Amino acid sequence: MKKIQVQGVHHITLIGADRQTSIDFWEGVLGMPFIFEQPNLDVPAESHLYFDPGDGRLITVFTNENRQPDPARNPEGIGNLHHLAFTVSRATYSLISERLDERGINHTGEVDRGFMDSIYFRDPLGQLIECACYKFEPPAGSSHAQVLFEAHQIRVGQGDHHISEEHLAEAIRLLVERQQRTLSADRTAKDPYTVKPPVWD
Repeated sequence: MKKIQVQGVHHITLIGADRQTSIDFWEGVLGMPFIFEQPNLDVPAESHLYFDPGDGRLITVFTNENRQPDPARNPEGIGNLHHLAFTVSRATYSLISERLDERGINHTGEVDRGFMDSIYFRDPLGQLIECACYKFEPPAGSSHAQVLFEAHQIRVGQGDHHISEEHLAEAIRLLVERQQRTLSADRTAKDPYTVKPPVWD
């Protein structure tokens, strides 16, 4: 028995209402370019809209002009989608609350997740959306997932409740030490200030 090894998310498809509601939300609120459209090849009466979330992958929506938007929250039962999370820059994250408020869209406000900051709100069809901003950048040649794997090991080893910025900083240090060699025989922390610098003014 062998695994089927995946290499990333190809696309996520949602069932939408009318065409314009999807365009106005995915492009008009979240800024995802509307890149192409074709019939739903399984249901000819529907259209299939494709949006680029920013990484070249796809968010797609089946639309039907006979369906009306329903803002009731989506069910959260076993097997159902809980939320979709999208990456935003720190600069964009700092403005999300204001921009949602301008549209009258209810949201959670900023939520600290330890390794990232998040804000949540619902799309016009009741789907929970998260905009997330990592608190760190991985070292060159590493991914966010690799940093989080290392941070998890550190957190568990220290018996801490959840990943914090301290765990992230140590994980980044470990990854750099593993990936980048040095001419120094001793890489431990040092204090080169034999004469302490004056107090900052």
